[in-house]
Amino acid sequence: MITLRRISRGLGYCLNARHYSISTSAATAKVIASDGNGDGAKVQPKLTRNTPGTGSAVAGGSKNPIVAAAFASLRNDDNGKVDGMSSDTKQDIQIDEMIMKANTVAELLAVADVAKLNRKQALKIVSILAEWSSIKKVNLSDFENDSRFVELCSLLGRTGMQRTNGGNRINTPSKSADLQGDDLQTVLGITANDEAAKLIAGLTLPQMIKVMSSLALKKKRSIPLLRSLSFNIASNPGQLNLKECGDLLYAMASLNFRDVVLTGRICADVDRELSKNEDKIAPIVSVLTSLGMLRYRDGTVLDSLCGWVASRHELCKPTQLGSLLLSLAMLNYEPISMDTIKAKLVANVTENDFIRSTDWLNTVWSLTILNSVNGGQLSSVLCADFFRRLQDERRGNLQPSMKMKLLNMAAAAKRVPGAKDSLLATHRAELFVPFEPSKDKRVLVTGMLDALKSLIPSESMVKISQTTTMGFTIDAECVLDSKCLPLPVDKEHEQGTRIALLVHDYHDMCQGPHVSLNGIQALNMRLLEQEGYTVLSIPYNEFSTSDKLLKRVEYLQKKFKSIVTNSKQ
Repeated sequence: MITLRRISRGLGYCLNARHYSISTSAATAKVIASDGNGDGAKVQPKLTRNTPGTGSAVAGGSKNPIVAAAFASLRNDDNGKVDGMSSDTKQDIQIDEMIMKANTVAELLAVADVAKLNRKQALKIVSILAEWSSIKKVNLSDFENDSRFVELCSLLGRTGMQRTNGGNRINTPSKSADLQGDDLQTVLGITANDEAAKLIAGLTLPQMIKVMSSLALKKKRSIPLLRSLSFNIASNPGQLNLKECGDLLYAMASLNFRDVVLTGRICADVDRELSKNEDKIAPIVSVLTSLGMLRYRDGTVLDSLCGWVASRHELCKPTQLGSLLLSLAMLNYEPISMDTIKAKLVANVTENDFIRSTDWLNTVWSLTILNSVNGGQLSSVLCADFFRRLQDERRGNLQPSMKMKLLNMAAAAKRVPGAKDSLLATHRAELFVPFEPSKDKRVLVTGMLDALKSLIPSESMVKISQTTTMGFTIDAECVLDSKCLPLPVDKEHEQGTRIALLVHDYHDMCQGPHVSLNGIQALNMRLLEQEGYTVLSIPYNEFSTSDKLLKRVEYLQKKFKSIVTNSKQ
């Protein structure tokens, strides 16, 4: 069975590659004796393949022969050694055929002797060797020190570090040169995602975390690679510390990659590691922020994290409090320690504690969703002076999400004692937000409207896509009497029940063990109820356009009867 440490050393990109202590001349190589069966025949040391320059010391030396030999290979580039890329398509095809026909380690490595390989061909050989090792067809120890294997690894590790000068290639460390050994550039630089994914199983847990973080940094959303990382990290028995948990969650959130199994495993490790943390609040806030971005709602871990912050409230800075409240708002979750957080933290924070007006906007909006906002806080953002400061920060270009939040709070201010809204009356036109649903949501809304028209065929009885001044759109609106019969929707009916239908797709929901609407949709429903509507939520996990029309009609009919029955009581 190939070990995680050995495969990382065998591929020539160990995370400790930056620390060296001996000369590269200490690196010896082994050559495989071809016996035709590839089952790990005895090998003898071979020193004759050392090329000029391998006897000179690399800064600090190296304890790892593979790493030392790889750097010796890189040093040889300064002496005018050309790259292994071939411009002859026919020769590339012949080399590919030789690789595919090889049945032993010796035959594979012999290809490197007879031809100059490009990176894709080198990757193919290394991937085959890794796969053979994982199924115990060969032993990694039989070829990890072979100089031909070392040269393949050095070829894979040379991306992004060369430039030419007078026809000779020289090594030029880029801005991220120090990271290239650590972030496993060999994996990250591979365009063949399926091949790169095969290498993930041979990495250590810290290495896999580093790859995930590097993918997020480079904004490389390779689904095969992310799925391989997710599976292998989730099934790895190693324990994640708080920083690693935060790094993984942030990487997933940055790449918009949601995996319930991996996130659940991370949350379990967070819960176990939390008791070991005494005074470091940064990883706590990092985990909370990423959970909010991922819309992952786990009440147990949220209670634990918020309880930790509440018990050490003196460590929490205003910006960190803002991040905590925003995450809780997006997850539509009020932790058991919320009263302590409000008394010790929220009560003492003001707009002056925030450098940016957008941070204060998000904080007050979050408190609005959590139903914990007071009149003074709402008044501070619903005024012309605050709106002007926002515009100045954004150079007059407010994001639609900011306008939506202001409209949300203006609607909520009607029911909060002491709240004064002078913004909507003076800047209504500037706050208008055109709401464009996603393609998936449009499909779901269309499926709902088809079913609704079967129940209420008259257009005078139904309104669709009604834009409100509260920051969102009502998908459909109707009025039903006590017998569940439709009434004209444009008229007031004392005995009628006015129903607002809201379709909720995957992105409107929180995932995890406690599935629910996210905070934005929960606030929309609450604001409609304040205006006298009875809100019917139609979630994607209950209502599907793949169902027959009859089934969708029956679903709506059942929901309408339940609403009318409850309104009579």
